Amino acid sequence: MALALSVTPTTYSSSSRKPIPTPNFRTTHLNFGSPRTIHATNPLRRSFACLQSSSRDLNTSPFSVSAIASSSSSSQTTELVPHRLQRLVDEFQSLTEPVDRLKWVLRHASLIPPMPDSSRTEANRVMGCTARVWLDAELGQDGKMRFWADSDSDVSKGMCSCLIQVLDSATPEQVMELKTEDLADLNVGLLRGERSRVNTWHNVLVSMQKKTRRFVAERDGKAPSFEPFPSLVLTADGIEAKGSFAQAQAKYLFPEESRVQELVKVLKEKKIGVSAHFYMDPEVQGVLTAAQKHWPHIYISDSLIMADAAVKMAKAGCQFITVLGVDFMSENVRAILDQAGFGSVGVYRMSDETIGCSLADAASAPAYLNYLKAASLSPPSLHVVYINTSLETKAFAHELVPTITCTSSNVVQTILQAFAQMPELNVWYGPDSYMGANIVKLFQQMTLMTDEEIANIHPKHSLESIKSLLPRLHYFQEGTCIVHHLFGHEVVERIKYMYCDAFLTAHLEVPGEMFSLAMEAKKRGMGVVGSTQNILDFIKQKVQEAVDRNVDDHLQFVLGTESGMVTSIVAVIKSLLGSSAKSSKLKVEVVFPVSSDSMSKTSSEGPNSIRVGDVALPVVPGVAGGEGCSIHGGCASCPYMKMNSLNSLLKVCYNLPDVENAIGEFKAERFKLQTPQGKLIADVGCEPILHMRHFQANKELPEELVHQVLSCESKR
Repeated sequence: MALALSVTPTTYSSSSRKPIPTPNFRTTHLNFGSPRTIHATNPLRRSFACLQSSSRDLNTSPFSVSAIASSSSSSQTTELVPHRLQRLVDEFQSLTEPVDRLKWVLRHASLIPPMPDSSRTEANRVMGCTARVWLDAELGQDGKMRFWADSDSDVSKGMCSCLIQVLDSATPEQVMELKTEDLADLNVGLLRGERSRVNTWHNVLVSMQKKTRRFVAERDGKAPSFEPFPSLVLTADGIEAKGSFAQAQAKYLFPEESRVQELVKVLKEKKIGVSAHFYMDPEVQGVLTAAQKHWPHIYISDSLIMADAAVKMAKAGCQFITVLGVDFMSENVRAILDQAGFGSVGVYRMSDETIGCSLADAASAPAYLNYLKAASLSPPSLHVVYINTSLETKAFAHELVPTITCTSSNVVQTILQAFAQMPELNVWYGPDSYMGANIVKLFQQMTLMTDEEIANIHPKHSLESIKSLLPRLHYFQEGTCIVHHLFGHEVVERIKYMYCDAFLTAHLEVPGEMFSLAMEAKKRGMGVVGSTQNILDFIKQKVQEAVDRNVDDHLQFVLGTESGMVTSIVAVIKSLLGSSAKSSKLKVEVVFPVSSDSMSKTSSEGPNSIRVGDVALPVVPGVAGGEGCSIHGGCASCPYMKMNSLNSLLKVCYNLPDVENAIGEFKAERFKLQTPQGKLIADVGCEPILHMRHFQANKELPEELVHQVLSCESKR
């Protein structure tokens, strides 16, 4: 694992098994921080001797080695770390020119010697830095932390040196109290504000705190009995699966060619298109991904793209569209095809039973109707409804309150644009409670930004406007996705302890704790919060950057969303690793926040099960109960999504065209029911979707929708 950390009290050289000395910046003579035998042949001993002379030109500065000594006596209180940091900041900010600040950082690089090769290991790498950075630490017998670091970049080495000067010989509590925000004053003007360099401060600090947390837990005998999450490790040479969950995922990444050709043959013969959601079981995802090479009319995407993809396939000559998803997705495909003039193209689901969705169900409940009635009494109001709802819900809602649909990738911009066009507006979001709470949290965090930073997010907003809109932004508080609900407290604690320095991804629908972790990581370039497509794009970007750097890097991504999208992630990573000879040294690890044991038991063995001891387990993980990443549950495929099996897809395809009505219940019919105002649900339910498509194309809400909102106000 890329960032597995040493938890032994003392670090040893792999060649001599002798203790490696740790620099201590507390004295002018640079004594070592713990009473250990220093051997004359040790490379660090010679380096520290040289360090005394190289630091003399800094002794006259406000943050000289002598100054550190005076501020670090044994009588120093808990103000030790803030005192050191303030001295560092004062010296840094006394330099007004970027070039002088750069020289200052480079001078500090000379204050720490290089690590021996035995410490420049993958386990000690700091992830997310532009250059390669190594960090090691130990907890001394005096209860104080010692750190040492190195980098193949002098700038990064200088930044590490500064952090070590602040935190070396501090107590674990003092190390953990330092926040990334406390380093903000060291960011201004550094290398003209280059974001990747600024992130080095933050990422090294997070690594320091991760190591500190581990040492304290070991010392106190309270180390959690966490095992690593299952993961897939990808290299240019292949894929390694760690843990039974990952093995189950990997099993279908390379499907049997006969299964692929069977599907391709029937799709071609009958001109059938496939529109599938990311959240499919690995078997289906693997076969569909492989089949795309032979039949172009297969689209795997988030819900926003599915209906658009169906229209493209219809234009290309497909006579039928099969939808792998829940029922509201097939409803949307049917409605958008009708709107585009392709009413003759058949749309088919994967079951003769209801393929439900807990979010869609929440929006159909009486509580949501009451929520909308309250919205209608507070004009001017706009209802922003998550696209993961039924066409019937969209239609009924639109007649109560003017409505526009959204997805996790465009919801923030939709709300900001709505307030920009109608400043006195009330916005009512629903039905996903987690996403609603996370959106509010996003806007609250924007109140800590400058006007310039806010304008970069939306050009028509400022600090004043964001503060003004917050009291008028409402969200439904009784709707959750049963899958994203699993990212609970246990998941978060495990990630904090083992993966806080990895790249963290989170869907907007996950609970607040997981969302906050990813948001903090996002601030330092180590995370993303958004839709499934946003997550995929983020991973692609980071892997591409690593390929371009051409170093022996190990990237680790924690997948904070449903594991069904792993096939698409693997396909993107494999493409990047295979596109350049530079990628031969690169490892990319996709981590699943789920226990290796969280696979539902099955009573009988079959083609879709594997043996683990005496128990038969399905190769596709499922929810067995419990919360988060306990051994009793996990980030598993939605039980409704599981109804979209490969066998179901083949059954539908073989029965098309359905002359004998053998799969009549599989067909996504047009809505012929009427709304309370006597209009067709199919027509009214499409309007919020079309409003969203107008916004996507023109970056503003359509005049028709704005008129509807303001007309409701004028009627009051």
